[in-house]
Amino acid sequence: MESSSPFKENVLKGKVALLTGGGSGIGFEISTQFGKHGASIAIMGRRKSVLDSAVATLRSLGIPAVGFEGDVRKQEDAKRVIESTVKHFGKLDILVNAAAGNFLVSPEDLSPNGFRTVLDIDSVGTFTMCHEALQYLKKGGFGRDSSSGGMILNISATLHYTASWYQIHVSAAKAAVDSLTRSLALEWGTDYDIRVNGIAPGPIGDTTGMSKLAPEEISSKLREYMPLYKLGEKWDIAMAALYLASDAGKYVNGTTVVVDGGLWLSRPRHLQKDAVKQLSRAVEKRSRATPVGLPKSKL
Repeated sequence: MESSSPFKENVLKGKVALLTGGGSGIGFEISTQFGKHGASIAIMGRRKSVLDSAVATLRSLGIPAVGFEGDVRKQEDAKRVIESTVKHFGKLDILVNAAAGNFLVSPEDLSPNGFRTVLDIDSVGTFTMCHEALQYLKKGGFGRDSSSGGMILNISATLHYTASWYQIHVSAAKAAVDSLTRSLALEWGTDYDIRVNGIAPGPIGDTTGMSKLAPEEISSKLREYMPLYKLGEKWDIAMAALYLASDAGKYVNGTTVVVDGGLWLSRPRHLQKDAVKQLSRAVEKRSRATPVGLPKSKL
């Protein structure tokens, strides 16, 4: 069941958003919610069938939508898709970088090429899209007045906050994305009035990511090791995106919002609460019974 949005349905009225990876998973949910809240939507992706079906769904909801085939790893594709979006809708206000590659693999089984591919899509791809969109997002840019710039939203992860098994490529790629978010927030926030933020989702049900990374067989075990483990919904991520993209987030810049129910902080509970009470009583008792060592007289 889809929760209703706490935001007014016109919070993105008149805005134009381009989303990479916007045709499926979390990206598509953000496309849908941005559209439902007044934005016109352009989606960039590599698979025509996915694009077509996403655009058809958005249009059936009365959302102005268009899809462009393209690969974020190719600068000419990035340039063409951004130009096509502006040609179609007249301007660009919001860029969402949600295209990503992922699979579980141990470092010794990952080829340097596989490693490079994920960095190319996530890190280089994100930079390429930002780079090509700058002239339209900056204040006074094409189709935009001189008072305010647009905003960029990068979809990241929490994998690199500590370390994650079988995710060395994605951890490295998302660490780079978070760094990009901060650098661009500083430099483009200062020079062009563009806000740049990120969202780091936890495990979200009903996404390719989840079916690949945590098949159902694993889920029951996870709760023992990670007390805060519960699946989020794509809706949770889209609401965070709406907050950051709307005027509600106008003073937020250079931050990556973690939307994971606190999961990355999870640690197994090694002792039950009542055991802790008993233990601390026993320790207290012992320390009282033992006299504090008096300094021995040298005389």
